[in-house]
Amino acid sequence: MRLTQDFDRKVEDMKPSKSDINWVIMDYLVSEGYPGAAEKFAQETNICNPTDMGDIRDRVQIRKAIHDGKVDEAVEMINELDPEILDTDHLLHFNLLQLQLIEIIRGILDKPGTIQSSEFRPALQFATEQLAPRAPTDQKYQQALERTMALMIFPPEKMTPEFKELLDLKLRETVANSVNRAILESRGQRSEAKIRQLVRARAWAEDQANEAKIELPNHIAVGLDAPRRSSMAGVEATAVP
Repeated sequence: MRLTQDFDRKVEDMKPSKSDINWVIMDYLVSEGYPGAAEKFAQETNICNPTDMGDIRDRVQIRKAIHDGKVDEAVEMINELDPEILDTDHLLHFNLLQLQLIEIIRGILDKPGTIQSSEFRPALQFATEQLAPRAPTDQKYQQALERTMALMIFPPEKMTPEFKELLDLKLRETVANSVNRAILESRGQRSEAKIRQLVRARAWAEDQANEAKIELPNHIAVGLDAPRRSSMAGVEATAVP
């Protein structure tokens, strides 16, 4: 009982203020690229609007292009925003080009009927001109290119999980997240929302407590459990895609 009381007291002492919570939420909306939700949240909480709304919208457009499989458009927008991003981050540039090749192959595989080998000519040309020159510079580039080219050899129903994961739409999200982080870093901003770091820190603390056989409550209130409609609820409705 005493241990529980001590724990509850420490939780109460460290409970974040409403302004701290609002800052974490706004930081998430800005970092992850939700300009509409950020503006609405600023109005509801009477905090300052982010000054870089144009930058957020640029990142949203680039992310949407990647999610839609329009990687060539995304690359063009990134270069318009800051050409040094892809000039200096060679791995990110390669990942974008690899995804662009996958999208070309996907478009061919999704066509109805029997696929003729000649239909892969645009993919082969893109791989030869854009990716092959980069492969000799790093073994991981070469292996990634070889795996991607294998998509043109095996029919989808005979692909192993190793190759099927390249066609998984989650790869678009992974690359889009990498691009978002790179743009934030190029602006001198944090490349990751603070809340993600806090979640990892909590998970680590729980693991440490479990290893030490310390029992933790299933739920720890942080001040967001009020029954009335809060500004947080409004943001959830707007920000979650």
